[in-house]
Amino acid sequence: MAAKEKTLHDAFYETLKDVYYAEKQSVKALKKSAKAAEHDELRQAFETHAEESAHQVERLQQVFEIIGKPARAKTCEAMQGITSEMEEDMDDFGDSPAADAVLAACAQAVEHYEIARYGTLKTWASQLGYADAAKLLDETLQEEKKADALLSEIAERINVDGTESVEAGEETEEAAPKAKSRTKAKA
Repeated sequence: MAAKEKTLHDAFYETLKDVYYAEKQSVKALKKSAKAAEHDELRQAFETHAEESAHQVERLQQVFEIIGKPARAKTCEAMQGITSEMEEDMDDFGDSPAADAVLAACAQAVEHYEIARYGTLKTWASQLGYADAAKLLDETLQEEKKADALLSEIAERINVDGTESVEAGEETEEAAPKAKSRTKAKA
């Protein structure tokens, strides 16, 4: 007896289970990051997005209902790796002046993974005729992009030594060569 051929429906459901797990892990990681953050704006961003992510979990449950499948989580190896790396980085940099910069970078790794997954799921939902699911997934996708953009803004203000970065137009002796090398790379 031949194995049943896998379809896009199967891929959609499996990826949905994967992101359901990932989103639940994200809520935990964001709460932990909020407790560890020293910078008030970063802490607030983590707290706000943890609440938002809890709503995203509820939205995913609605997507499961729309497709008529049980809301089940499937262990997401990628999210386990990202959160494991975050734990290591928190241990390594937790008491250092670079701790918040590292936290922001780890959180962005989570956001980028989620953006990739939600983008895929939204596209597949549309292709499979799940317009309501696509709408819910797009709502979450837009929130993830917004969270990533906010983390970028905050990270740009946090210097590697944990202090606020220099004002626009002011360059330290160390910053000047880095800025020039970035300009060459873009050319």
